[in-house]
Amino acid sequence: MNRFPEDIYTEPTDIDVDTLGNLGPLRAMAGIWQGQRGLDIKPKAEGAKKQAYVERMELQPIDPQTNGPQLLYGLRYHTHVVKPEQRKTYHDQVGYWLWEPASETVIHTLTIPRAQIVMAVGKAKADATEFELLATHDSENYGICSSPFLDYAFKTVEFRIKVSIHPDGSWSYDEDTVLMIRGNPEPFHHRDRNTLSKLAEPTPNPLALP
Repeated sequence: MNRFPEDIYTEPTDIDVDTLGNLGPLRAMAGIWQGQRGLDIKPKAEGAKKQAYVERMELQPIDPQTNGPQLLYGLRYHTHVVKPEQRKTYHDQVGYWLWEPASETVIHTLTIPRAQIVMAVGKAKADATEFELLATHDSENYGICSSPFLDYAFKTVEFRIKVSIHPDGSWSYDEDTVLMIRGNPEPFHHRDRNTLSKLAEPTPNPLALP
């Protein structure tokens, strides 16, 4: 049975434009954040290497989005990461966190400037304080797309992220990016995790402000 409506064009007529009030489990993530004790476990020729990092992440609300009858609320984000006491960028990432209230679905998109994009999905209740999302390279919908070199040398076969919202207002993530590295028959688990504390509140659509 098709879970989508026959009418794929008609948009909802009663859209609440208050994105911050309709973000479900993403509401606690809105704002500008900093994490001082990130940990990256990455692959090197000699094996896994641990790297500490400092992170600044900005998540700003976007206006409601529609695909015909489908309604999405979301946050646009930018993550900037450096190594401690260095200014050179260690990691840069942009994308969206999306919430579909009707299906209680969270979607996470990410793009990195090493020629890779990912879209992960998971289910969560609107008041959830923990949720997990998954993308796989063989999925037709929520998958992973990489440049030819990355597929040749460091093929990403799975991406998983778990988010935890904490009582003190901070939140943390734990990522597991599963790689098949050329010359190594065993998968490598590239791990990233950090806890983020709020620096500033989010700013709704600046063009809609009075």
